[in-house]
Amino acid sequence: MARVELKQVSKSFGSTDVIRDVSLSIEEGEFAVFVGPSGCGKSTLLRMIAGLEETSGGEIFIGGDDVTDAEPADRGVAMVFQSYALYPHMTVADNMSFGLRMAHRPKEEIASKVGRAAKILQLEDYLQRKPAQLSGGQRQRVAIGRAIVRDPKVFLFDEPLSNLDAELRVQMRVELAKLHRVLGNTMIYVTHDQTEALTMADRIVVLRSGRIEQIGTPQDLYQDPDNAFVAGFIGSPRMNFLTAIVQAGGRLAFGGQEMDSPAQTPLEPGRKLQLGLRPEHLDQDKGVDLEAKVEFVEAMGSTSYVHATLATGETIIAERRLSQPRTGDKIILHFAPASARLFGEDGQRIR
Repeated sequence: MARVELKQVSKSFGSTDVIRDVSLSIEEGEFAVFVGPSGCGKSTLLRMIAGLEETSGGEIFIGGDDVTDAEPADRGVAMVFQSYALYPHMTVADNMSFGLRMAHRPKEEIASKVGRAAKILQLEDYLQRKPAQLSGGQRQRVAIGRAIVRDPKVFLFDEPLSNLDAELRVQMRVELAKLHRVLGNTMIYVTHDQTEALTMADRIVVLRSGRIEQIGTPQDLYQDPDNAFVAGFIGSPRMNFLTAIVQAGGRLAFGGQEMDSPAQTPLEPGRKLQLGLRPEHLDQDKGVDLEAKVEFVEAMGSTSYVHATLATGETIIAERRLSQPRTGDKIILHFAPASARLFGEDGQRIR
């Protein structure tokens, strides 16, 4: 395992800046996840670490070595792609050992490494099968096994679960988390699915338009987002944002209701803010009241998500675990003022 450090890394395609002066450090043995909307540059950043894309500026260090201009094979990394990229005419064992055979490694070493990887990934009974005889999850495990046998310092994953169905994605998330515990290697994982990021990462790197918006643990990003973009991106369903106007005396008017401002510093009357509320925080027994009309209910078994309209015409999503209202009902949503988050018109966090 090795530490990965990026210093003011940038990437441009012609006049288009894809990565803009990104600096970050990923510690030895850490599971770091890059998330962000499509086109934010997360896969490009991963490919630059792998050496599959040249940098337009900045430096990349792996294990203390400057690999900015090094060939991919000389960086000590192994990459698992979105597509399995398996050779259809080869067996599982041959697919996993292909890189070692091309490097002319001894047969005994190859057999040992393939056997170890197959045991870790529970592929021992499938070594003589070909990819067409495997499920999607098994094929992805073969692709991971091909990376494991190389004994890399760093594993790089580029949306490896996006081709799997929902049930397999959940299963593979668990398997990848177990794999990280067993191997202890540094892992960098790219996904657009923030659920994957929240459930797997030691730390999450949130990207937007080629820049880092925030880095932190899943809990940090969920509870204390630096800005409205991170607050809205992390969490499912997303955070509710209501327009709030600062009143005289520091009170906030929003959603047809008023409350004292939770901000620690005085706010200028007339200032427009965004009030952020998580759906699960709108299921309190008491607190600030919001009257709403139910428009739609998503029944998810033990939990329901109620889509409702406030007096201001704004829509809001509330989580319900005990009671499940019906479409057309008028309900009262309660939340504790301490659970609210305030953001300025520029999207930056105030509280």
